[in-house]
Amino acid sequence: MNIKISEKGPLFSRIVAGCMNWGEWGANLTTDESQKLIEDCLEIGVTTFDHADIYGHYTTESLFGNAIKGKSSLREQMQLVTKCGIRLITPNRPDNQIKSYKTTKKYIIESVEQSLVNLQTDFIDMLLIHRPSPLMNPLEIAEAFETLKSSGKVLHFGVSNFTPSQFDMLNDVFPLQTNQIEISPLRLTPFIDGSLDQCIKRAIKPMAYSTLAGGKFFSKQPNEKVVRINEVINPLIQKYEVPADQILTAWLLKHPSGILPIMGSTKITRIQSAVNSLSIEITDEEWFRVWEASTGTEVA
Repeated sequence: MNIKISEKGPLFSRIVAGCMNWGEWGANLTTDESQKLIEDCLEIGVTTFDHADIYGHYTTESLFGNAIKGKSSLREQMQLVTKCGIRLITPNRPDNQIKSYKTTKKYIIESVEQSLVNLQTDFIDMLLIHRPSPLMNPLEIAEAFETLKSSGKVLHFGVSNFTPSQFDMLNDVFPLQTNQIEISPLRLTPFIDGSLDQCIKRAIKPMAYSTLAGGKFFSKQPNEKVVRINEVINPLIQKYEVPADQILTAWLLKHPSGILPIMGSTKITRIQSAVNSLSIEITDEEWFRVWEASTGTEVA
């Protein structure tokens, strides 16, 4: 189930556990509940955990860190991803006066130092710049990455929400291993703006968030596009004898870029369902039926 994310990158689990909703922004798990969820994920082969410094207003990393504190056997089985670069307005960061981005060398290194403390770990497997800043200097970011890599505090580096040109700008001065972007049947942009083409060209695997469109497929009042997609996948649910979420995840997994879906649920049954989708091979025509339902028109 593990997959090499790039030629020189780490082995990640094909399904990634997204931790954004573990704390204040979602389920408000206790430390014990977090530990149980971590153990359950590892048990089913989900070994990669995706964080960001801002999750839970800068508290969710600590929740996770407390859950693995003193449990080296857990840390040895997992890969930790975290992100930095967004500054939120929150009582936990009283100096932040406006939501903004910051990608200076000093800020990136300080963010990592804090994440290491929060996550109760000596190193981070992969660090991502969370959003591209209009003020970012790729040479300065590269200096920060090189410093962190040389010290052993971060093993690999990537970006999140970068356009192909922004990715190239930074990758030209420091090798990147992934681009974490929003991809779902309701978010087709990466298929047509060059993002996934670039991943194939550079032999890197993209990470995808909001793969189920934030639950919109299961809304009691779905919009017209969701209704069209659901009408298409209903026969596939019957054919493959699996729930809708597995068809939607299998749709992403079919793409040749090797997308790694990030599952934001705190319910192990949902994460297990995503793992089960790895065994589903929908046909090309079925894939294009979902595409057509999303766009509302046949391909040209």
